[in-house]
Amino acid sequence: MAKELYNLGEMPPLGEIPEKMHAWLIRAERFGKPTEAFQQEVVNVPPIADDEVLVYVMAAGINYNNVWAGLGIPVNVIAARNKAGEKEDFHIGGSDASGIVYKVGKDVTNVKVGDEVVMHCGQYSRDCAWVKSGGDPMYSPTFRIWGYETNWGSFAQFTKVQAQQCMPKPEHMTWEGAAAYTLVAATAWRMLHGWGANSVKAGDVVLIWGGAGGLGSMAIQIAKAAGATPIAVVSDQDKFDYCIKLGAKGCINRNDFDHWGMLPHWKDSAGYAAWLKGVRKFGSAIWEVLGEKRAPNIVFEHPGETTIPSSIFVCDTGGMVVICAGTTGFNATVDLRYLWMRQKRLQGSHFANDVQSNQMNQLALAGQLDPCMSRAFTYDEIPLAHQLMYENKHPHGNMAVLVGATDFGLGISGEPPVQLPRATLPADDVHATPHPYPLSVPLPGIAGTDEVTIVDDGTTVADLMHRGIIGCSPEDTVARAAELMIEQDIHALVVMDQGHAVGVLSQTDLVLATQDRTREQAQALSVGEVMTAGCLTCESTTPLSQAVSLMTSRRTHRLVVTTDGQPSGVLSMTDVVRKLLLT
Repeated sequence: MAKELYNLGEMPPLGEIPEKMHAWLIRAERFGKPTEAFQQEVVNVPPIADDEVLVYVMAAGINYNNVWAGLGIPVNVIAARNKAGEKEDFHIGGSDASGIVYKVGKDVTNVKVGDEVVMHCGQYSRDCAWVKSGGDPMYSPTFRIWGYETNWGSFAQFTKVQAQQCMPKPEHMTWEGAAAYTLVAATAWRMLHGWGANSVKAGDVVLIWGGAGGLGSMAIQIAKAAGATPIAVVSDQDKFDYCIKLGAKGCINRNDFDHWGMLPHWKDSAGYAAWLKGVRKFGSAIWEVLGEKRAPNIVFEHPGETTIPSSIFVCDTGGMVVICAGTTGFNATVDLRYLWMRQKRLQGSHFANDVQSNQMNQLALAGQLDPCMSRAFTYDEIPLAHQLMYENKHPHGNMAVLVGATDFGLGISGEPPVQLPRATLPADDVHATPHPYPLSVPLPGIAGTDEVTIVDDGTTVADLMHRGIIGCSPEDTVARAAELMIEQDIHALVVMDQGHAVGVLSQTDLVLATQDRTREQAQALSVGEVMTAGCLTCESTTPLSQAVSLMTSRRTHRLVVTTDGQPSGVLSMTDVVRKLLLT
């Protein structure tokens, strides 16, 4: 007679499914840091559908997505699923795993009970019209990340997955090693192999950000296996040897440069020149690694906000910058001239479909993909592993935890097909980069069902604006305009031409006019040469919050205020600061 519950590490007879299982659960009432959010409980083993598989979990991988799940931000994954009709008031996370198939649905043909498998995290409905028509499941509205956007992940004795998620476990890997690589490696595979003419090929140069991280370590090996030349960008020289052993031609220390961040404004000639000097130095470092003056055909991106301008600049003509995240922020800036004149590609990429995941896994089965597991934990340490991520104290590479496996180092049933150099990081290695921003947040679309609520205190532009227009003409000199600003104690002038407002001249415009010019040259310029053409306007009845959003989205510090369509005043950020901080 089957037992109702087996102890952790006590493997049921093959194919025997107990009624209950041990699992680490997150519940909404304890959302918070991982050591508080994760708690051990006993729950029912989930039933499976006709196209699903029940896997006895031997080990599970650790990813940042379940730090966010435990925090309950930016998405309450439990509430989201309850709203969609699922009844469970808990979340079992885990988006990487290795294990043994214990039960299969009646429509499953690719695996059988007893198979040793690893699982990728891409789930979708086989009934989706897009998928049934042959479309890439990654573009299906039903696509979800298993163990984050779905329940019944790998932090439990049994996990429920779709059959297409199951792939053969490499015989030469331990249970924990096999559980560590699939999410990041499949993501890297699609980034490098998924984009037609720009897919990686022999002879390409591939610049890889974060070469010592989970994604970067996979990208180095995948690029090398394709016959390309990987170059790794890392945070310290102590990671050079690690990346080179993985297959990098050489490494660049990003801390040797200080030009990172959003682009200077294109009117800021001195600021742009300083950025150009920095990014050219970065490009020269790529040449030094290569030993020749070649640009990367592919730039493998994920930092985003701080690095995109440099990545696009150094990418070869006709090449591709491919990005799967924005770990330093989402609002990246682009000098569009490099996109259109040099015909570069800026390509977004998200995880991988089942075909690409299996292609990646063939590389692992052939012994050409090291999981780069930096640390493994016991089952009881699942909260600790996530806490280290939460505190940014986790090592580079990939992490895993034992679940059904009773000890580290088990699960090997064959010799590695090839012998790879052993790449290890310093024993005291930890992350030196900021926390990543959430990567798997549902994005708002046109057909949103939730009402958008904007909190506003009722202040309008009319309450803060400077009434009346103080202007100048396009023919006035910069010197005269500066005198007028000082005389009137204002920060901007409205440029008027034959009774019509044609632009704004700000103190910023005046300062930018002095860049790379002598004082006399700047004073002699006409207002029309340095003004910001056109007037960004708002009505005096506009809520202050909307006016502020308009200014920040257009990267300006002031608006021309109109009343019934006619210019009647100016609102500046200075006025807003005075209200918020001094009243």
